Amino acid sequence: MKIIGITACPTGIAHTYMAQECLEKEIKKRGIDVKIETQGGLGIENELTEDDVASADVVILAVSVVIEGEERFEGKKIINKRGNFKYCRIDRPSS
Repeated sequence: MKIIGITACPTGIAHTYMAQECLEKEIKKRGIDVKIETQGGLGIENELTEDDVASADVVILAVSVVIEGEERFEGKKIINKRGNFKYCRIDRPSS
């Protein structure tokens, strides 16, 4: 299984990168291949390639702003966490 995703917040500084780190840690802990693109204050980093998208089973959008390139994920299973940054503990439902 492979999970890819995008993190982005309004200022593109703290939450964007905290969310990336958290998702990668939790997903890797489960032995799943993961790559998270950030769209932050420095622009797009760790950009997802066409191969990344093609090989992904699931896409996580942990964003609270409009992102670039969302159309890349058409036809993919998408977990949409828009505006909700309570996903660091993905083993528990957010309250």
